[in-house]
Amino acid sequence: MTVPLRVATINIRNLADRWDERLPLLLADTAAIAPDLLGLQEVVFVLQQDRVIGSGGAARYAEVRGWAGRPEYGNSLLVRETLAFDDYDRLDLGLARSAHRIVVSLPGASPVVVAVTHLHHTLDGATERDEQARALLAWLQAGPATDAQVVMGDFNADPHEPAHARMRAAGFRSAYAEANGAEPVVTWPSGLQAPAMDTDGDPDCLDYIWIRGAVSVAGARLVYDRPAAHDATLYPSDHFGIVADLTIG
Repeated sequence: MTVPLRVATINIRNLADRWDERLPLLLADTAAIAPDLLGLQEVVFVLQQDRVIGSGGAARYAEVRGWAGRPEYGNSLLVRETLAFDDYDRLDLGLARSAHRIVVSLPGASPVVVAVTHLHHTLDGATERDEQARALLAWLQAGPATDAQVVMGDFNADPHEPAHARMRAAGFRSAYAEANGAEPVVTWPSGLQAPAMDTDGDPDCLDYIWIRGAVSVAGARLVYDRPAAHDATLYPSDHFGIVADLTIG
């Protein structure tokens, strides 16, 4: 038996760059996407940003957090309340980065390991990102054995970097590329304009949903990719997100 699973990821850019204006767009798009699992990066836990984002639609979510650099900040995974999960673990990747994972139980299908991460960001940091990807893969290999794995987040690595090649060499496939024949041209920057916005680097694809094992892709697309109706410089974040409709089993 196969089971559908909708998975999405987005770097929400913490509380910077017009957060109060961006939040309604994040809420509206999350409600429209209605993912089963939503990976978030750059979450300020003390502001309950993940909880707020998950409250915008009809679905209800549990928040599973993995701090990075300091306890009040990091990555979060929103899990639809109808899905059971266990086996939480967190990996410190160094350079104030981390990954965390759970095992999600699906009615009628085998369990799935689901992980969220955010790799090192500097322009000259390809070696550090590759080492973080190596550590991530070793940690996954040593963890729970399941027929399917999903790893999502902001890798800060374009498709030509060693970290991207390392994921593929380990048997992971990009859900977006598998569905569309290639990675998106750009997931950062989105077009968001703000006084303190990040301008380091050229536009590129930095965000991924990686899959491995007994999982196929019915479709994948960019999300959180539309500006506000009244302001073409206002986007949900400085990154676009990705959503993938997966089939497990």
